[in-house]
Amino acid sequence: MNKHRRFMLSSGAALIGTALLSRRGHAAGLPAPGAEERALHALNRLGYGPRPADAAAIADQGAERWLERFLDEQLAPRRLPQPAALTARLAGLDVLQLGQAELLGRYREAVKATREARREQARGEAPSAEALNAVREKVRPLVQQAAVARLSRALQSPAQLEEVLTEFWFNHFNVFAGKGPVGVLVADYEQRAIRPFVFGRFRDMLGATARHPAMLLYLDNAQSVVAGYQPPQRARRFLAERPELKARLPQGLNENYARELMELHTLGVDGGYTQRDVTELARMLTGWGLDSRKALVGGTGGLFAFDPRKHDNGTKTWLGRVVRAAGAAEGEQALDVLASHPATARHLAGQFAQAFVADEPPAGLVQRLADNFQATGGDLREFTRTLIRADEFWSRDAYQAKFKTPYQYLLSSLRALDLPLGNPQPLLAALAQAGQPLYGAATPDGYRTTATAWRNPEALTQRVQLASTLGQRSGISADRLGATLGASVSEPTRRTLATEPAGQQVALLLASPDFMRR
Repeated sequence: MNKHRRFMLSSGAALIGTALLSRRGHAAGLPAPGAEERALHALNRLGYGPRPADAAAIADQGAERWLERFLDEQLAPRRLPQPAALTARLAGLDVLQLGQAELLGRYREAVKATREARREQARGEAPSAEALNAVREKVRPLVQQAAVARLSRALQSPAQLEEVLTEFWFNHFNVFAGKGPVGVLVADYEQRAIRPFVFGRFRDMLGATARHPAMLLYLDNAQSVVAGYQPPQRARRFLAERPELKARLPQGLNENYARELMELHTLGVDGGYTQRDVTELARMLTGWGLDSRKALVGGTGGLFAFDPRKHDNGTKTWLGRVVRAAGAAEGEQALDVLASHPATARHLAGQFAQAFVADEPPAGLVQRLADNFQATGGDLREFTRTLIRADEFWSRDAYQAKFKTPYQYLLSSLRALDLPLGNPQPLLAALAQAGQPLYGAATPDGYRTTATAWRNPEALTQRVQLASTLGQRSGISADRLGATLGASVSEPTRRTLATEPAGQQVALLLASPDFMRR
């Protein structure tokens, strides 16, 4: 560990000096990044880093030709055939094959088993540990399958940009797997509400997330009802007879989703709305919830349902406009307004540029992204294309501007070492230890993408330990890893590596500041 710390300090100091020289040189007309640098930058920023096969393809085709083809294919991912092994693995995951009602049924059965075990325990009987922990034991495998699906795609799919965008938009519309039944639904949420729309229209993604049971449960809109609402007598009697199915009954208006819909998903915290607008939007969205029969006794297919009995039919005044009673159409109207609002364009542009270009994104780029978003009606393919065509994305300064999150660091390490996923549990544990458990962001704003959130001594030490473990598991040489990473490894780092024992060079390279930059 002393060598690791010494390496990080020595090469880090050298690289800080290099970065400062680079910035001064850029102002003085430093040459633009070369073709290989641009190719590797694309792999790192628009994907999860190079694999040995990528480095070989760049060398074989020529970096310029390879990059042109890569960018073209990434914006049209349906043209890229998926590896047979990946397709087979995904097909074997129950969590991707079951419908929403069936998934919720699994959770409901687990809750019932746990409650029955606790009753037995209260009677002095001795239920099994599995029965006592049925929720965890029956739900955890489904959450783990969701993680396996995400990690497998990120590692193996040639459609790397699609995977990176899925991560970004899931984080934007975050739901927390640790909240009740949300965990069994998180894979379906990603599969149905996020992934299909990353190259589609923002309005469609906004609507899909608003109607998905994972979001309805996470931010409590399924519990939001008009004041004075009472469930039908038959439903109350049914719940009283079956306490294992009894959820918290709606108590009235819940503003959680309405607030986050404006603050995080669309307008932004400075988007010009008021607390009254939050309340009025929550009223417009009453009745957007779950099919009560499927939620309580099971069924097949989707769970979303609009219940007019729970809806507030009064007139609302929202964002300066009068909204007349129109049932479910009121919520759709709100989503239309929010998706096309100039504040939404600015908010999304800032987040997108921050995630893909720099923690403090260039104002000119943010403005062009916002303009494109409005001009195209929120076409996310064109939104992404605008980013990729921007000079700011390809500037030498941008190469120094992003620090990998734990998730990005893990994936780029596995890809650079050409390691299969294998047993995912140790990798998921490593992410949790690093503070970024997959699907584990408890707050609606998701995980931060800036360096300040992840660059601290404890986190860097954990990366050194992970680098050592993965380096030993891979068995590859430092020369091969260096060839894969190519021009993204600086000369100061290569010189420092050359002075270290050969057996430690792979781990040290993975622990270097060069590799931790995205």
